[in-house]
Amino acid sequence: MQTLRYLRLGVLLLLISSFFLVSHAASANLTIEITRGSDRALPIAVVPFADNQGLPEDVAQIIHNNLERSGYFAPLERGAMFERPNKSEDVQFGTWRSLDVRYLVVGDIETSEAGYRINAELMDISGQRRMLSESINSREGGLRGAAHRLSDQIFEAITDIRGAFSTRIAYVTAQGVGDNMQFGLYVADADGRNSQEVLSSDNPILSPSWSPDGRKLAYVSFETEQSAIYVQEVSSGQRVQLTSFDGINSAPAWSPDGRRLAMSLSKDGQPEIYLMNVANRSLERLTNSSSIDTEPEWAPDGRSLLFTSDRSGGPQIYRYTLGNGQTQRLTYTGNYNARGRFSPDGDDIFLIHRSNRGYQVARQDLDNDRLVVLSESTRDESPSVAPNGTMVIFATQQGGNGVLSAVSADGRSSFRLPAAQGDIREPAWSPFLN
Repeated sequence: MQTLRYLRLGVLLLLISSFFLVSHAASANLTIEITRGSDRALPIAVVPFADNQGLPEDVAQIIHNNLERSGYFAPLERGAMFERPNKSEDVQFGTWRSLDVRYLVVGDIETSEAGYRINAELMDISGQRRMLSESINSREGGLRGAAHRLSDQIFEAITDIRGAFSTRIAYVTAQGVGDNMQFGLYVADADGRNSQEVLSSDNPILSPSWSPDGRKLAYVSFETEQSAIYVQEVSSGQRVQLTSFDGINSAPAWSPDGRRLAMSLSKDGQPEIYLMNVANRSLERLTNSSSIDTEPEWAPDGRSLLFTSDRSGGPQIYRYTLGNGQTQRLTYTGNYNARGRFSPDGDDIFLIHRSNRGYQVARQDLDNDRLVVLSESTRDESPSVAPNGTMVIFATQQGGNGVLSAVSADGRSSFRLPAAQGDIREPAWSPFLN
């Protein structure tokens, strides 16, 4: 009976068992597949940037792809461009109006002492004005990063929302079958490229969680033959083991100030929510019930936490307020709601909701409790919200393999990040990195 309760909650046992269905090796980089476009996307064109030599990266195409997958923009394909200006003074506004283009990005790339100098301008076609002019120096290996930074600035100039293209994602891969399983913890750019393995293990890795400064990952590893929580620096690989209690050690979540980790521990019986001071490793127990309490998530202001509990008979999301210790149930739609994650402004939560179609990503407004299903897939898990709140990345199934997908916060657009082979789970979107 106890094992069935863990399975129903979708915690450790379910996640581990799902990995053992894998039979192929995971690819290093992920690829983007746009699966649904928004009918409200703004028409924009990104003209190929002029350069005086062949470059290892197509900067304009990276910007095009970033804007497209955001769901906010519908970029014009290059084959439909009548003209290809590279400077604002060469733009013929009438030409682009005839193509129903509202915004235009032009630019060029020059050789510089640092490697390259990328010059980009954003034009408002209807207003016939320049909205942005930016130059970025980049070495050859940094062209993708420069393209992401330009994408961030273009996105913010038009939407007034900070761009998140320069952020990163962490995820877990698995390969092999049975006793020959190999697990990897990877970090990649938000578009799935430039992947880097930060940990390889013969045992399962679960629940990666970024520190607020984006320099560390907390995660669960079974390398000591039981679950334990570790914290690892991404750049150096240095790590420490924070917990090794008997029973379950799971679901670490950083506080907004980076000083504490919320986690679920069963060292005193049932899984309960605890806080650990990272500096001295002192513990504070928050919940005390006969039910399973797991999957903590901090509110953006650090004053409360979400957690999943089956204390009402099935998995639902609750809110624990620090200071007074009050606990409030938040979800009532359906009999399964789990893995709650706050929007950056704290007004909404994103979660996994079991509908009549299956397990799907949903959004609930905390003011009116209205719950809206966002995803179209039916075996979703582990949602993680972009730091600007515009997208939610999650794990799901495609063709028998685990893949990563993302859906916009309004549900109007989505894309998929599959690997060429293998199983990918447990995504975590980083905070802003600068």
